[in-house]
Parts: sequence; structure tokens; C-alpha cells
Amino acid sequence: MEKASKNPRTNGPDVDLLPGVDLLVVGGGINGAGIARDAAGRGLSVLLVERDDLAAHTSSASTKLIHGGLRYLEYHEFRLVREALKERERLQRIAPHIVTPLRFILPTGPGGRPGWMIRLGLLLYDRIGGRQSLPRSAAVALTPEGWGAGLKPTLTSGFAYSDCRVDDARLVVLNAMDAAARGADIRTRTAFVAARRQDGGWIATIEDGATGKQETVHARMIVNAAGPWVESVGGTTGARPGAHVRLIKGSHIVVPRIHPGDHAYLFQNPDGRIVFVIPWQDDWSMIGTTDVPVTGDPGTPVIDEAETAYLCTAASQWLARPITPADIVSSWSGVRALHDDGASEAKAITRDYVLELDAASGEAPLLSVHGGKITTYRRLAEHALAKLDFGLGLPWTGDTSLPGGDFPDFADFLTGFRARWPFLPDATATRLARSYGTLADQWLAGATSLADLGEEYGAGLSEREVSYLIAREWARTADDIVLRRTKIGLRIDAAGRARLAARMERI
Repeated sequence: MEKASKNPRTNGPDVDLLPGVDLLVVGGGINGAGIARDAAGRGLSVLLVERDDLAAHTSSASTKLIHGGLRYLEYHEFRLVREALKERERLQRIAPHIVTPLRFILPTGPGGRPGWMIRLGLLLYDRIGGRQSLPRSAAVALTPEGWGAGLKPTLTSGFAYSDCRVDDARLVVLNAMDAAARGADIRTRTAFVAARRQDGGWIATIEDGATGKQETVHARMIVNAAGPWVESVGGTTGARPGAHVRLIKGSHIVVPRIHPGDHAYLFQNPDGRIVFVIPWQDDWSMIGTTDVPVTGDPGTPVIDEAETAYLCTAASQWLARPITPADIVSSWSGVRALHDDGASEAKAITRDYVLELDAASGEAPLLSVHGGKITTYRRLAEHALAKLDFGLGLPWTGDTSLPGGDFPDFADFLTGFRARWPFLPDATATRLARSYGTLADQWLAGATSLADLGEEYGAGLSEREVSYLIAREWARTADDIVLRRTKIGLRIDAAGRARLAARMERI
């Protein structure tokens, strides 16, 4: 073993370290990327391995919201809601390009919670997170030309409240990019095979998915943030599991735009669950989500007929025009690894997280992440590093912009962005500003026309953007780009996608 000197960046004590890294993170979803970023910023040497693409599973299949979780108040999850609302405020500041305010309308009608209960819940929701920048809740009239657009005409009243939407996959990628900029080694398409404790550290085996080549890594600590695979990964280390997860599938459907306006709807169902209807990329509406227990392979979730029928029926109870399966243009499903708190119904399982530390006296630590939600990933990372404390530095991620988010107001940034790149079509300029923020200015540098950006694959995707995504954002396949990095999957045609796939094969 090598004796490590005191780290001036963390003020940490002298510790015996095996050659290699301080921290091996398993899993490239939002929790793994967030932990890698935080740790790298505190001066730790970090290796993150992800067997597929970043955000390839649960973290790109969410409802794409940064929210406190209004319905969690019913289950007395006050700490979780308070923490989530505080994080909602922070994430707007550090990532204003991908986290944006969204007004929700909650109609009142037969079979739902009584109006007085909703009003009390919203009053608590407005205040439990402390000082907030978003508009507070209010009672509203539902008129056909306003908040009630697209709803049944019998619905005349409801409530408005605020939360935020997020580009979930880009949130993961931006955390990974910032981790890499601070020295972390981010390896996608690299599987964690197994690990064993030796001489106060870990010896782990990882495998390159393209070549099959295996490599031995020495690590001081391991964080198991493998999401739906957290228990199977733990099993390869000889860990002594205490907490467990329940795998719950959540599915969403996309249909032609239901209503004009930028607001979203939250509908109450007779079974006590809620369903969101959220504007999706100007032309469509997203409807979700379901809560279905999963017992098979969590890696290939797809929506089933029962979920499709549930979402169509749940939305149609409130909409002027019923939704049918024939209206669906796209769907996605993700498996959430929720901490098993013994709840009898999937909808009642806590969305809070549990961090399980396996480290007897003198043993190398293994920290397993159970549960959590995308909104609270940053605080989860802080708590994870506190759990692994060996003289770490102060928390820092709450006040430091994510890549591309170093500006105060998106509207002002977009105006300036369009002025700097006047040759970009409005839709493309908006997408690039939203996706990359100030990073787009870097890879657009020198261009004076669309021709300068190279081949166009469709939906405003240029060769220059593709080259940037390959070089800086670990994109390796067409799906990496159209489904996760850019989300233009519904806009790019088959021919453009085929040309893009052929381009990616040349990497």
C-alpha cells in the first residue's frame, strides 16, 4: 500500500490508500453522477462505471419534474417534501437552462379530494420549503380559453400551484461532465463485474462492453448506485444487506397536444393516485405515470395494455376529448428502485432514500443507495459523502452552476443567443439554448451559416452538434443522441436516423 499525504483540498487526515482511486461509483444514473460530481469537487479521485449509456434506464424515463411531491403530504413525508422544495429552488439557480418553472392546474370534481383538503395541502406546500421564488398556489376559475382549456365544460373550478420541469437525461450528463472536469474518470459501456475487500480497500473487476477486456481497479471505497440492480451488484461484493428495494414500473404515454398554453394538469383518480398531463415539445402532451410492481428483468421495461388503458381512462375522465390507445405516438417506461418500507400498495411506498453502509471496523466501506427521486439527488450525494466521512471538505454543489448554466435568467440568455447566432431557425436556437446553455456558444464558435455546421440529420441536428456529443458527452449510438442528449426522437425521420446511425458506427 501507498501512504497518502494529507489532501490540501479536503483537509483530510493521512490515510492508507491502495493504488487506484479513492471512490469507485457503480451506476451512471442521476444518483451515481451526482455523487461522482460532489466527490470529485472535494478532491477525491473518482471512477464511475456504467454498463450502458448515462441515464440509459430510470433516469431518462421519469415524469421529468423537479417537484416537492404534493401527494407525499398525505403520507406525512414532511421531511422529504421540505427537502425536495428546497432542492427545487437550488436547481433552478444552478441549472436554469434545463430546469424551468411550470404551473399546474388541479381541477376539483366528483370523486376527488374535497376542496378544503386540497387548499390546506397547498398552503402547507407553499410554506414548508421556506422562501420560494415560484408563484404561490391560488384558487382559479377553469374557463375554456384559459386554465380550463381542453377540460370537460362541467369542470369550472380548481387550484393552481407551481413546480418545475427538467430534462432528466441532460441533468445526469451535466453532472457527469462537471465530475469529469474536476478529475473524475467517467466510463460508459463498462460493467462492474465483482469486488472483494483486501488490505483495507477494494479490488474490483470491471469489463469493457465493446472489447470484453477486464481490468482490475483498486478503490478505497465503493458506492453502489446501480438503481434497479443495487441488490445484485451488492451480491457480487459479499455485502451484508439490511435494506431492500421494491421495483416499481412507471410508464408514460405521449399523445397529440391536448390543450394550448404552457400549464400542466394534475388529475385525481378514484383509486387515490394522480396522473399528470404535461405539455411535451410544443406539439404533444405527456400523460403519466403508473405504479406497477416488477418481478422480471428491470432492464427492458415496456408499457403494457393494462397501463395504457389506465392512463387513457384516468385522463379521459377529465378531458373534453377522450384519449384512446390509437392516439398514442410514443411511450416510455422506467423501473424505480424504491426503498422497501413495507407499504402494502405501490403508490404508498416512500420516495425517500436510504443509504446503507457496509463497513465493520477496519473494513473498506461499501455504500448502497436505495430509493430516492431525481429532485433530491444533490442532497442524497451530500448525505452519501457524509456517510463515507474521512475528513471531506465542505458541501459545495448547491451554489455552483452545472455546465452551461452560468447565467441568471433564461429569457435574457435566449434573446442574446439568438442575436449571436441569427442563422439558426427559432426552434433550433431554442432547443440548443435549453439543452446546452452557454456550452452551445463554445461548439458553435466560428459558424456564420447553417452550412458551417456540416451535415444536417433532421430536426436541426447538425454534424457539429453530433461531433460535440461524441467528444464531450459520451454519445456512442444514435439512441444516445436522439432519445437522451437531444430528445428529438419524435421529430427526426427514419432516413435521418439511419444516416445518424451510420455516422455513429464510424466512431
